Amino acid sequence: MTTTDLKAESGSGTVTPMYPPLAPGGAARLRRRRAVREARRRQLAVLIVIALVALALLLVTAFAGGGHPAVALSAPASATRLLPAGPPKPEILARVGTLSLQLPVNGTRLTAIGYAGSSDGALALDPVGAQANEGLLKRVFHAIVGGGGGSPRWYQLSGGTGPSTSALDVGATPGTDVYAPVDGTIVGIENVVLNGQTWGQRIDIQPTGAPSLVVSVSQLRADPSLAVGNTVTASASKLGRVLDFSKVERQALARYTNDAGNHVSLEVHPAATLQTP
Repeated sequence: MTTTDLKAESGSGTVTPMYPPLAPGGAARLRRRRAVREARRRQLAVLIVIALVALALLLVTAFAGGGHPAVALSAPASATRLLPAGPPKPEILARVGTLSLQLPVNGTRLTAIGYAGSSDGALALDPVGAQANEGLLKRVFHAIVGGGGGSPRWYQLSGGTGPSTSALDVGATPGTDVYAPVDGTIVGIENVVLNGQTWGQRIDIQPTGAPSLVVSVSQLRADPSLAVGNTVTASASKLGRVLDFSKVERQALARYTNDAGNHVSLEVHPAATLQTP
């Protein structure tokens, strides 16, 4: 009789091992760790989106040429634009404190709006609307959080040593009628002399609602009917006509128009510091 050796039965491989129960508070700590990991994943996703937006804007800027956004130039003047257009519709371009500066030319004659520095103590203006040539960082910021829109569109210009928005240049072709940007009283009319020659006049207006300030309007030929002491009404009282300055200076606004960049210039000064005739 043959004896057969039998193998001892091994443990079953299909039985799920039993883990010890979580210690008190372990479930809460596990949930917190999962929440932290989820928050980190969301932060990483946001950073990736920001990086992609910045890369896209860099590529657009690079292929636009010169590091500047493409500029939409205004259409060439037609025959109807050479006819008198009448007073402008009331539209605020800038503010300084409680004082608002209105559009001084008819909107159909407007070529571009620009701000630059002024070297003679003019106050910084607060532009209304949106900067059309803002830098990359501002564009990325506005692309992510919104804002940066609105009208009118304006351009930051180079030049001047004062605040970068202390001179407001409102572009229009020579001969365009210019109207008062504020309600007030004319306190000065003086010639603008360049290289020994007279190039138009500067008209100083004391605003009715801000008598401690003076609004200066220049780069125009003053209407001969104006006199010191006359009262003017914003968007209604004619001050003169835009003068062609292209023969005596290179105008920065020309970069954003299809002409020589002629314009009427507005500045605001403290009344005590502005010398008038």
